[in-house]
Amino acid sequence: MKKWKGLLLTVATLLFALTPLSAEENEIPAPPKGALKYSVMVKKFKNEAGWHGRWELGDGMTTVMTDMLNKSGWFITLGDDEMRKAAMEEQDFAAGGRTAGGKKKPKTGRMTPAQLMVRGSITNVQETGSKGGGLNFMGVRVGGDTGSAEMNFTIYMINTETGQVVASTSVVGESGKRGYRLGYYGSELGGLTGMFGGEDKDNVMDAAENAVGQAIEFMVKQLESIPWEGSVIMAKGDKIIMNRGEREGVTVGKTFKIGEVEELIDPDTGEVLDSEMTTVATAKVTKVKEKIAYLKPVVGGDKVVKGMTVFPAE
Repeated sequence: MKKWKGLLLTVATLLFALTPLSAEENEIPAPPKGALKYSVMVKKFKNEAGWHGRWELGDGMTTVMTDMLNKSGWFITLGDDEMRKAAMEEQDFAAGGRTAGGKKKPKTGRMTPAQLMVRGSITNVQETGSKGGGLNFMGVRVGGDTGSAEMNFTIYMINTETGQVVASTSVVGESGKRGYRLGYYGSELGGLTGMFGGEDKDNVMDAAENAVGQAIEFMVKQLESIPWEGSVIMAKGDKIIMNRGEREGVTVGKTFKIGEVEELIDPDTGEVLDSEMTTVATAKVTKVKEKIAYLKPVVGGDKVVKGMTVFPAE
């Protein structure tokens, strides 16, 4: 058995060395230490291209986007509509008294809200031939690639508080042109999968991964222009606690400004037009837990009260 495994490994290595690389490998850059995160949810993509294949396009794209956002490390990625609905049904089931009681049962009113929502519309899918043959070794395809595909979609980033589109862009994904390391085929744990003449990953999915990678790179670039804020949940002397922590990317040593925010509201529509903040203090993070952070005042600590708004100072 060991002899055959060694032979297969040798063959795969030789094929990989002899096969020209048709696609440049790319990765979304990891967020720098201290990058503050936003919670995000992906709405089901709309299939406006009319394409139908061996997988449902709207569901598939929602899955790819949710997974890649989560792996990127730039966001607090929430479950999509179907996942959140299932979670709420389980909460309702537990609240109905049909499950065993105790501290571990799911409770209502604790689901993390989305600050940003992502919606996509797939406008065009073109494919020629199929992607088949070859071997997969440790997630790397060796030989046998044929055919191509292209996918166009428009993506929208939406502020869930206002319902306004924060940013949008259109991307074109192409199979074999620019790859992102997502691991949607092969085994991430190692070993050979598939066989010559087999088909593990079609060109449309390849193009979809490429398009989603471009879209997330675009989203990351928009984060600097989206306000990030937290709230003071306790203020006692030199101890200030805010409702943001490791989950949101808060790190020890980061400085924040604290103050009162006044919203400028349109008297005709009730819409928030802008906000003005009066800074009363600055504080530095001394300890961080998953969902909260402890801050020590640098200046103005005696003026901080519960409920004030916290903004990054840098």
